[in-house]
Amino acid sequence: MNPAEEIEQLRAELNQANYEYYVLSQPRLTDRAYDERMRRLQDLEILYPMYADPHSPTQRVGSDLNQAFRQEAHRYPMLSLGNTYSEAEVADFYQRVCRTLGENVELVCELKYDGTSIALHYEQGRLVKALTRGDGTVGDDVTENVKTIRSIPLVLRGSDYPERFEIRGEILLPWSVFEDLNREREARSEPLFANPRNAASGTIKLQNASLVAKRRLDAYFYYVLGEKLPATEHLSNLQKAKSWGFKVSDAVTLCHNLDEVFAFLKKWDVERASLPVATDGVVIKVNRLDQQAELGFTAKSPRWAIAYKFQAEQAATRLLSVDYQVGRTGAVTPVANLEPVLLSGTTVKRASLHNADIIEALDLHIGDRVFVEKGGEIIPKIVAVDPKSRAADGQPVGFTDRCPDCATPLLRYPGEAAHYCPNQLHCPTQVKARLEHFVQRKAMNLEGMGPETIDALHRLELLKTPADFYGLKPVQLMGMERMGEKSIRNLMQALRESKQVPFERVLFALGIRFVGETVAKRLAKAFGSMDALAAADREQLLAVDEVGERISDSVLAFFADPENRDMLERLRSAGLQMQGESTAAPVSNRLSGQSVVISGVFVHHDRDAYKALVEAHGGKVASSISAKTSFVLAGDKMGPAKLEKARSLGIEIRSEDEFLALLQSDENTTL
Repeated sequence: MNPAEEIEQLRAELNQANYEYYVLSQPRLTDRAYDERMRRLQDLEILYPMYADPHSPTQRVGSDLNQAFRQEAHRYPMLSLGNTYSEAEVADFYQRVCRTLGENVELVCELKYDGTSIALHYEQGRLVKALTRGDGTVGDDVTENVKTIRSIPLVLRGSDYPERFEIRGEILLPWSVFEDLNREREARSEPLFANPRNAASGTIKLQNASLVAKRRLDAYFYYVLGEKLPATEHLSNLQKAKSWGFKVSDAVTLCHNLDEVFAFLKKWDVERASLPVATDGVVIKVNRLDQQAELGFTAKSPRWAIAYKFQAEQAATRLLSVDYQVGRTGAVTPVANLEPVLLSGTTVKRASLHNADIIEALDLHIGDRVFVEKGGEIIPKIVAVDPKSRAADGQPVGFTDRCPDCATPLLRYPGEAAHYCPNQLHCPTQVKARLEHFVQRKAMNLEGMGPETIDALHRLELLKTPADFYGLKPVQLMGMERMGEKSIRNLMQALRESKQVPFERVLFALGIRFVGETVAKRLAKAFGSMDALAAADREQLLAVDEVGERISDSVLAFFADPENRDMLERLRSAGLQMQGESTAAPVSNRLSGQSVVISGVFVHHDRDAYKALVEAHGGKVASSISAKTSFVLAGDKMGPAKLEKARSLGIEIRSEDEFLALLQSDENTTL
């Protein structure tokens, strides 16, 4: 057998093994045999690079290269579903559909998986693109991350699939994997994921595909779109998709009347507790595609489908104690420790109490009989107390006045429910959060510095402030987990390249409380340098657009701290940009005083270019439409909610060509 033939045979065997293990749950190949074939294929692909294939099973491990997700418009908008919470509302939906169509309909009932939505595009039987839901109109291209999910076929089975089609589904983190992940995070003193949905959503947006591969995501699919589908009924297309290798739930059921629908709802309200993944309801769809087309859509959702949400489950147990956790922003959150109780198929030992106001409203005492509820959260919440069963010696729960990490007295800002630890520079959790913020892509973009590495370096006392990154030596990193020679070289290169990061991003990277990406840009533009910003008084700060009292006080406090000033001097000595480029003279004042909202997908320039044009001509770009909006620059597929709001307020909507014509009428304009 020649190398090309052996490579193709190994790929076929491994694809079949993946399908049997991850989709059918009926593995025939042993783990050892699978690993041997995978190693052989990897070796052959290295020896014969001319036979490389991005759809090879070897590509599922993911690259460790940092990604920047590209945004792309959905061919078909990904709308949300209307929610119902009672059988009466389901009956209203059915009767409304039948009345509109003038005939009875068949309905398909499907479990509503609680994960993150994904749209996969296939051409010639191969995965070519994977988009997140995004805002429903535009999503992030997460193709490389999706390729690591072994239940998603890279190459389809059979040959009767359309030449080009889209399939939609839900990416999920199974309960068992989720619990393993949270145990690992707890052992590292990292914040726990609230639920599998948040974990799945966060994972699919990681900038490192190799980390995504380690999270063991799963995926179920529920809707096929395209111009030449094999069948005229939704259920038939799902069954076809299953034969092509997609994971489609066996619970999907065709119902001929409301009684069958209600029976499905009752069955799965009980049996969902035994499922390996999270569900929060049932989706009910009209089966025939021509009837779906006739019913059409509202601005936000299809008229031919509806979601029935299960009621949140409750259980009664005893409150044993209350602990406090400090978060990344310094917010301190109370967590109740409970007598273990079975709820939604899992044993619950803790429940969120959110803040001091919740504790006070519940009038909690140690030993109280409490009712816990699990809606979408893996850490349930206490929703009620039975005061009649309270023991005479039960001690009232009072909110702590000190940080659980560093014992610093807590502060509560006016108008906020949370208490905060103000010790940003020395509270361990906040220190690590500040370091993680500094390295992120939108800040200094230090590739290879993930939370685990930062935690390890912090424990070794090699990292205390952002300035310490620039004192790291390769010899200090050797032998650390996830730090091979290549990773160390990449980090050293990233540190060198970060010295060219613009001033506004350096300012954002410092992690000054309440100074986000947009405010950092405003401050950088207003003051031009770190020295000028450090010398600014309260009045000068308040004069900057979008800077209020809370932000100005935070900036003043940051620069007043001698440790922060020392860190800035070290960053300056390391070569970071401490001032912005000279601001170019405005191209014109044609848009002076005008507030512009940019929405949609454009042909001539991208959004960033149009934002720069608005500002170059004296205008201001706003993120949301209000009565102060001068006009909307609208591209193709403008968000329906923004379009509706603009029309209701009488805001002018200008096309891309109209906007460019306006600017080009000024003879000094340069595009």
